[in-house]
Amino acid sequence: MRRPPLSGLLALAATVPGVAVALAGAEVPAPVAALVFGGAIVGAAFVLAWAAEAAQVDVSAGLAVAVLALIAVLPEYSVDFVFTWRGGEAAQQWGAGCRPPGGDGTPACSLALANMTGANRILVGIGWVVVVLIAWRRSKERGITLGRADAVPLAFLTIASLYCLILPFKRTLTLWDTAVLVAVFVAYSWRVSRAPAGEPELIGPSARVGNLAKVPRRATVIGLFLVSAAVILLAAEPFAQSLVDTGQQLGISQFLLVQWVAPLASEAPELLVAGLYAYRLHTTEALGALVSSKVNQWTLLVGTLPVVFAVSSRGWSGLPIEPAQRGELLLTAAQSLLAIALLLGLTLSLRAALVLLGLFLVQFVLAAVLPREYHDGELVALSVVYLALAVVTAIRKRACLVPMLRDGLLTRYTDLGGDLRCTTTGGGRLRLRTRLKAAVSADG
Repeated sequence: MRRPPLSGLLALAATVPGVAVALAGAEVPAPVAALVFGGAIVGAAFVLAWAAEAAQVDVSAGLAVAVLALIAVLPEYSVDFVFTWRGGEAAQQWGAGCRPPGGDGTPACSLALANMTGANRILVGIGWVVVVLIAWRRSKERGITLGRADAVPLAFLTIASLYCLILPFKRTLTLWDTAVLVAVFVAYSWRVSRAPAGEPELIGPSARVGNLAKVPRRATVIGLFLVSAAVILLAAEPFAQSLVDTGQQLGISQFLLVQWVAPLASEAPELLVAGLYAYRLHTTEALGALVSSKVNQWTLLVGTLPVVFAVSSRGWSGLPIEPAQRGELLLTAAQSLLAIALLLGLTLSLRAALVLLGLFLVQFVLAAVLPREYHDGELVALSVVYLALAVVTAIRKRACLVPMLRDGLLTRYTDLGGDLRCTTTGGGRLRLRTRLKAAVSADG
């Protein structure tokens, strides 16, 4: 307890170069700056995640998972807000096109949506899958089973995904969308705050902090939050700018860097922490935290983008959705719906995880093989595949849909214990009623 863990020291050390360059105002080559500031964000995000885990000692279990998931994606928020702010400034200067007349490259407004859609798809297509694969490799279990309480984030994710399915058919992301999505997030936060307190299972640096006495523990947690937040605020804008400059200097698509490289940097700590939990066979907690993170990104992150854009553009017209971005939004919403369908019954099998991974990788294969002019059609076609599979899966698991929504939205947390499952084979509804009846009888 007297000596800081090596992983904690390494995370803090990763933030030093970025902070030093930012405070000194030094000019470094764009690719080097991207590595330096990206490393600072990664290090700060690890510190945030450990502090949030340690905070579970002082808050309820459900709220702790939600807070952990929210804090873990703060680096993603900071980077995306930078791109959105710049999009608003571009719209104020050049109008809805978000770039000068005759200008080349990706419009500034599109970069904000590119970062958001990339982060969401990485979280599901990589994060959820990695947790299942690690669990299978470690325990030979061909899937992960969540608890009934995990129906709560899944139910709210269903509501948010169904609403976001209409976004590709709009021209702008407006403050009305903000009102709806933030309301979903607030309702979700209130719901998980009703969860009973529990004893967290902490590991690594979070265990060191969590085992401190009450006053030092809370002071340490607050201090870690403040330090990591300050690092992220210092590094977010230069990291975003260095990515754009790197694309220009090396002839790499800005869109590609913003959509995939930036989210990988900001999501890496969250994915690594979830992977570590899975490696230690805390698989339910690992997947549950990633599901909660998806709720946060698909509600609060998407919902706050129009607010940032409105402030920076000094207008109320809404964040423009370029035609190319509509396909990206459609694909992201379709992936979310398939992921929800596969999780009905609160079990994500190894085969289902491989389906998510395969479809995630297919988009890159198609982008490399097909000519650029077919890119929009590729996104729509892949979205149709996702949606078709989601519908087929939901029909096959239809006996699980209503119980999941009821548990997630209405059932008291005190009644969400046990391991009640619905079956997705023939006679599923009858078997569900039989198991529920047996459970009630056993409880007297």
